[in-house]
This record gives sequence, structure tokens and C-alpha cells, in this order.
Amino acid sequence: MEMQISLSQRLDDDVVFDVLTRLPVKSLIRFRCVSKSWYSTISSSIFITAHLHRAKSSSSNNNNNNNGGYLLYSPFPNELNFSSYKELCTVSYNSDRTLTHISRFRVPFSYDFLVSFCNGMLCLNSIRGRGNVIYLWNPSIRKFKKLLATPLTYPFHDVAVGLAYHSQNNDYKILRIVPYKESRGSEVPAIEAEIYTLSTDLWRRVVISVESFSGSGPNIGCIDDIHESFCIFYNGALHSIACCGDYNFILSFDVDDERFREILLPQNYLDGVCGQVECLTVFKGSLALVVFGKTLPKGSDLCHLWVMREYGVAESWSKKSLPIENVAQFFGCTVNGELLIEKFNHCNILSFEPESLNEEILGIPELGCMIYTTDFVESLVLLDGVNTSSEYENQQVGVFSKALMFLKSILKSH
Repeated sequence: MEMQISLSQRLDDDVVFDVLTRLPVKSLIRFRCVSKSWYSTISSSIFITAHLHRAKSSSSNNNNNNNGGYLLYSPFPNELNFSSYKELCTVSYNSDRTLTHISRFRVPFSYDFLVSFCNGMLCLNSIRGRGNVIYLWNPSIRKFKKLLATPLTYPFHDVAVGLAYHSQNNDYKILRIVPYKESRGSEVPAIEAEIYTLSTDLWRRVVISVESFSGSGPNIGCIDDIHESFCIFYNGALHSIACCGDYNFILSFDVDDERFREILLPQNYLDGVCGQVECLTVFKGSLALVVFGKTLPKGSDLCHLWVMREYGVAESWSKKSLPIENVAQFFGCTVNGELLIEKFNHCNILSFEPESLNEEILGIPELGCMIYTTDFVESLVLLDGVNTSSEYENQQVGVFSKALMFLKSILKSH
């Protein structure tokens, strides 16, 4: 033990810092018990960011080899009278369309929807009871945060919500857009928005004043409605579909300058379509719109995939019609451009390849809810956060000696 302590004392702080950033999250959580200095280092925002960047770099290298992204899903509960989803599973979606199990976690709270995944942290939404509760949860460190009640408390219909990483400030923001019930002719506005910032742990209202994306067009007046959705984070902004009378457009919220902007949808994209469902997604690196509906007048199923080849340029929209029928849910597009869907009267998730038109059944039966992400990393995000809750107490038995032995073995290999 004296020899190990002597080794620890001789190690340069920068070397220790660099070595620690290479370790998995589970080990780091335990190694915080080694000393006060290690606890302080591992829990610091500087270390959390450095560890995240190294993990993302490693994940990116792995994705270039044989990976089509990741699926995060909750199985449908077995209980007849379920109140919420109970578990979260993560699988790797391989390039050959097979799935590889990664993890399975028990969810420590009740929730109804998976909103998004960002840097090891999940955003989840619960709409049961009165109000609307949002959780931030990092399953790797067993910490979660129940967000404080928001200022928007009027009765509302659908809500658009999205999580974004603000890279310039190394911070996280949640945008929540709320359309109110029966607001026409009343003093209550038709729609309002609010932003939550993780570093301040506060919600604040923002004014929805929409600018044209080019900056040359007139500002849009009052927005009447917003599509219920989870906002798509792309190109530094959160995106959702908004309505102003009979006019539909993409409402873009820039995470950096916190301005709302209008992006034009394809011209006449709903001509000859009825009963449609419109979903924003990212298709092979471009912002895209998927429209499911029925043709007029025959009423046969249709699926139109619109891709914006140049971001913000309305003339760059291109359309591809796909022979997909009976779509019940759309979960997004994989990094390779496959559409992830669920069909009516079908108990499995399907992947559809737009070029070959091949359809593949994925082995995820009895799905409750699911999101797709291009990268999956374990991180320490929320470890330094305030007002967070922990699911367990760290195990400290033998941690000190194991940590130093681990460091010694790594140093010998370099």
C-alpha cells in the first residue's frame, strides 16, 4: 500500500488527468472515492467535458467501422394497467441490419415519451396528471433531474419540445412551445415558448418573433399552432412545423442567438394528399420532411420523402415517392438513410431502404416508445449538476487500491 501511495504522489497532475479521461464511466464513479483531489477532479466541469470529447471521438471512430447508429427503446409493460414505461434498452443497429444489445436500465421515475438523447443524457417527458414534467437522466451515472415547474401553466393541447447542446457555452437547453386552448379572442396568446438552461437551472419565457431565414422577407405574425412533436436538432437549431392560418412552415430556433426563423416547406407539398402526418427528420446529413397520407381521390397510401439539399434554401427541396403502406409510427432515419417505421397490426419495428425498397423486420417486439441516435456515448453529464437525484450509493470497498493498480498498468503500456 505504501508503494502504491508513493506511486500516486509521484504522478504528475496532467498525467493523472489524461489517464482518467480514458477510463469508462463506471470506473470513474468508483475512483472518486480514492481521494479528495480525485473526487474534485472527476466531478469538475472541465474534466466532464474532456472525458466527453474523448468518448465521442472514440465513438466516432467505432461508427466508421460497422455501425448504423443506435436504438433506445422502452418495452411495452407486461402489466395490464400500466402507468408508465419501466425500462430503457439500448441496442446497436449494425450495418447488416442486425441488433447488438448494449445495456438495459430500470427507469427510476414515471415517464410517457422519450424526447431525445444527447451526450449520454436522455430527455424524457411525462404528461400524466396536471402539468407537464420533463426529466434529464444520465443512466450511466444513475443521476436524474426533475425540472422545476414551468411558467406556462394555462391548459394546453399539444406541446413541441426539444433538447439541444449549446457547444459554444458547453451547456444544454430545452425548448418548449405551448399552444393554448380556446385562445382566439381572449387575452391569452395563441402560442408561447420557454427555454430551460441546465447551467442556471431556470426556465424563462421567450418571445416568438419569426424572421425569414434569408433575412430579407417580412416577419410572420401570430403563430396559431405547432405540430405536436419532438423538435429535430440540426445545424445548431431546433426545428418543428408551425402554422399561421393555412400557411405551414418550419419554425427554426437557433440555440446560439435564441432567435426564431422561418424555413419554407416544399411548395404545394400537400397537393393531392389527405389525412397526412408530417414528420421532420435528418436524412443522410440533410434536413428532411416525410409525409404519410392518402392520395386523392383514390385514397391509397402514400409516402413522400422531401430532402432539403441546401439548408435554408427552399428551391433545394427534392421529392422521392416511396411505396410504404399502413404506417402507424415513424421513428426517424438511420445514418445510412433507412426509414424506421411501425405498421398497423404489426408487432415489430421495420427498416425501409429508399433506394433498394427493401423492408426488414427488426427484432424489437412489443415496443412501447423508441428514439434513434447516430452516436451513443456514456458520459459524466449531470455529475456536477445541482438539484439532481442519485439512484444508488457508490461502492467504496477496495476502490483505492484497484484505482492505483489500474493507473500503474496503463502507464506501463504507454
